[in-house]
Amino acid sequence: MKRHPRSRHAESLPDSQPQRLNAYTLAATAAGVGVLALAQPANARIIYTPAHKTIDFTHRVLLDLSHDGKIDFTFQETFITTTSVDEFHSLILSVVPAQSRNEVWTKQKHASALPAGIRIGPKGPFAPGKRAMALDYYQDGTGGSGTCAGPWNNVKSRYLGLKFRIDGATHFGWARLNVTCVTHFGQHQITGLLTGYAYETIPGKPIIAGTTEGPGDSEPTASLNTNTPALATLGRLALGAPALSIWRREDPVVP
Repeated sequence: MKRHPRSRHAESLPDSQPQRLNAYTLAATAAGVGVLALAQPANARIIYTPAHKTIDFTHRVLLDLSHDGKIDFTFQETFITTTSVDEFHSLILSVVPAQSRNEVWTKQKHASALPAGIRIGPKGPFAPGKRAMALDYYQDGTGGSGTCAGPWNNVKSRYLGLKFRIDGATHFGWARLNVTCVTHFGQHQITGLLTGYAYETIPGKPIIAGTTEGPGDSEPTASLNTNTPALATLGRLALGAPALSIWRREDPVVP
């Protein structure tokens, strides 16, 4: 049942009261707009894409982080045979930047397998070019045994730090993978599984490995804690009941 507001008689207000209320409402409206404007920078948008794509010797994966139709990185496996006195074989899982200015978070010439929570940004040790992730190395005549090596050898839910460009601007992102290596009983196989990837839409802004929504930077951005009660009260008064639900809503906080 709809309730009708009680009627109020204008004459019940002192002559100066309407002017004071109007001035108060204008100030409240300005304050309310200020709150909204302050809140916007904190809503940095992270675009996350879940995935389930297998990488092996017969399947490579082309990664388009921003879904703009341009391939940013390629995951692939290569097989190499070297011969000196004995014959050695290598099966290598690698990530390859598909654009000249794209780079990978690197340590000792290999793509790093980062844990969740690492801040991926301008200060990261990025490097251009193809980067090995995992390696299966074996020799003929050794009974089929070999060695699995590399930072991505038999890992689960590790993150690849990525630096790439959109319309000439630098962005940061991550790709999450599981990798298994089998090298026994004559079986030699490296299998990667891409389980998801994400990037920060604001150029130059860091992203936290594993973050799928909300602010991508672990450092505080615009905060509503300082003077928030006064501003929120003024804005609520100016905007009316609809603003109350907005003010009470709490946005998720990403660690």
